[in-house]
This record gives sequence, C-alpha cells and structure tokens, in this order.
Amino acid sequence: MAYLLPAEFATKMVDAGEAKIYMSTRDTLIRAYMAGAILALAAVFAVTIAVQTGVFLLGAVLFPVGFCMLYLMGFDLLTGVFVLTPLAWLAQRPGVTPKQILRNWGLVFVGNFGGALTVAFMMSFIFTMGYNVDGGAIATKVASIGEARTLGYAEHGVAGWFTIFIRGMLCNWMVSLGVVGAMISTHVSGKVLAMWMPIMLFFFMGFEHSVVNMFLFPFGLIMGGDFSVMDYFIWNEIPTALGNLVGGLAFTGLTLYTTHVKTLPKRTIPVDKAAASQTLPI
Repeated sequence: MAYLLPAEFATKMVDAGEAKIYMSTRDTLIRAYMAGAILALAAVFAVTIAVQTGVFLLGAVLFPVGFCMLYLMGFDLLTGVFVLTPLAWLAQRPGVTPKQILRNWGLVFVGNFGGALTVAFMMSFIFTMGYNVDGGAIATKVASIGEARTLGYAEHGVAGWFTIFIRGMLCNWMVSLGVVGAMISTHVSGKVLAMWMPIMLFFFMGFEHSVVNMFLFPFGLIMGGDFSVMDYFIWNEIPTALGNLVGGLAFTGLTLYTTHVKTLPKRTIPVDKAAASQTLPI
C-alpha cells in the first residue's frame, strides 16, 4: 500500500481544487448528480440495515461503501469542493477567484440535490408500490428522523440552530479527512481504508451531512413526515451546509495547507560550540 507524505498529498489537494474550478459546467453537474444519487442509495442502505437488524452500528459500518464508490468514480460532493477549491485560490492558481469558487459550489449543490432527489422519489415509489401501500418500517423511520432533525432543533430556537451548525462542522471535519485520506495512497485498498474510518465515525455519531440530508428529508416528506420544506431548509439544510463549509475548511483544508504547503522555515537553535566539542572521558 503506497503512502504519500503529507507535503505530497497537500499539494494534490490544491491541484484537485484547481481542476474542479476549470471543469466544464456539464461535467460538474453530471459528476455532482451521480455523487448525490450514490450517497443517497448508501444512506437508505444504511438505514435499511439498521432498521432490519436493530443494530445502528452495523449501518454505520457499511454506509461508507457509497462514499468509496463515488470517490473512486471521480464524482463530486459539496462537502468535498467546500474544502478543496478555496485552497487553489489561497495558492493563487491562475483563474481561481471567489466568483469561480461560488460558481462551482452552486453547480455542485444543484447536481447533488438533483441526484439525491431522484433517488428519494425512486425509493419512495419502491417502498409504496407506486404510492399504493404504506411505506413500512423503513419509511416510518426516515419520516421520524426528518421530524426530529428539523422540528426537534426548532424547539430550541437559536441554540438548536447552532447545535446543527456544529454537528455540520464535525461532520465535514470527518468527511474531508476521508477525501484527503484517499490521496494518501495510490492503491485502491489504501484509499478505501483511509476513507472508511472517518466516514463511519461521522455517520454513527449522527453528525449532519448536507448531501445525505438532501435525500433523507425529501424522502421523509414524501413518506409522510410532519414537517415542511421550509422547516427542512431553515432548521437543517442551511445550518448544515454552513457548518460543513466551516468545519471542513477550518479543521482539514486550512490546517493541512498551512502546515504542509505554506510551511514556515525551520527554527534555528543556537549551539554552544565549546560544549559540543567536549567529549566524555572513557
């Protein structure tokens, strides 16, 4: 399992951010759409396992399979571009401006949301036999998750909003470590292992991921969740996305960039030459 030194993969982070800025609109949307769809399937997969087995940990252990698939296929999540594209701007790569970064984020958001929403409708159709029967235990569970993670936060007002914001920060700290961790190795096995650990942690801890929520909450609404579209955006998607941005960039992107790309000169330590020249008696 080949391993790249931090200074090497930190430079790859900057290169990746620049490449995403220069990607065509079509390719950006397609890659984001597929990433949203695959992560949505992974989410319903994990929830299904948790409901059917009664062991939430098992769902968390297997959820990262979706993240690994989309990363290996070169698809893009909003949480990933939040971290990588600003680094290309900080490195003063040609053509990388705040306007271009915001453009990339907007396109990836639209693509991710489109892919997640597509899977939400497809899975709701499957669970209800074309909306003719009850969705069953899994649909009920997702609907309850939607209520708890919108109205549940709303009950606490500003404190609830900042709670979900911090959960979003912690989430993308872990997710972005998965993205960066995959750059450490040049072998598939190494990439998968490096991604698996932080993704499993975020899912089991119930941290908030903006793209996963693009599936869970529309699916929960379709399945009869007692909350509104505005509840979803104000009390989940917006604070989650902002938390994802701040957490991923502050805890992963900027720290690695600062200490491995913009490394300060090594300290100079005065040496007492006289003392250094003395030798111990035999």
